[in-house]
Amino acid sequence: MTEQPAFPFPAARPVLELAAVTKTYGEQPPVSALRGVSLTVRQGELVAVVGPSGSGKTTLLHVMGTLERPTDGVVRINGIDIADLDDQQLAAVRARSIGFVFQQFFLAAHTTALENVADGLLYAGVEVGERRRRAAEALEQVGLAHRRRFRPGKMSGGERQRVAIARALVGRPAILLADEPTGNLDSTNGASIVALLHRLNAEGATILVITHDSELAARLPRQVHVLDGRIVSDSAADATVGGRR
Repeated sequence: MTEQPAFPFPAARPVLELAAVTKTYGEQPPVSALRGVSLTVRQGELVAVVGPSGSGKTTLLHVMGTLERPTDGVVRINGIDIADLDDQQLAAVRARSIGFVFQQFFLAAHTTALENVADGLLYAGVEVGERRRRAAEALEQVGLAHRRRFRPGKMSGGERQRVAIARALVGRPAILLADEPTGNLDSTNGASIVALLHRLNAEGATILVITHDSELAARLPRQVHVLDGRIVSDSAADATVGGRR
């Protein structure tokens, strides 16, 4: 493993900021998916955004991940206001600053775990040898160094999700966005992924988990509840009001 910290960002620095964000689809009549959402995630946090189906959390994920632009409001990633960026610049910020983990894994079936993870650096301008070296480090970080030559079809669901997490981490992003990361796993593998997220967070990774699972959310330090396109509660705000934060 490299001696440099995997996540070299100052403590308590805001890495994701949303201010009065709205997202509206269509015109007759318009559908408001997000209604004035304001949220700040700081370096070193492990956050759950939880809500039922239709609450707006998927749209929120897309806006936070810069996959969609907001209709109104401000989105900053690592201090950069995305409103000032064209599509090419936005893609570059996304590649450098955001790691994505999805419920479906999205691994290439005919390549090894090492190659899948190295592909996470394809658009970062990193040469092949360095991509493979950093991919090997990321697999070691998630406990899969011994499986790096295996293809996804020879791995369990939990191992495939660990490969997906390694691929998201290999670019050393400012924030990791995980969409239902345990949704396709049994309870044992799901628990191991939650434990891994806690360990990565303890090592410095900033992680935000999108989930409908209130039990999973309760296992993370901060819970942000979303309903009807609005944030209806935030345990960080509750702690601040109570004088405990």
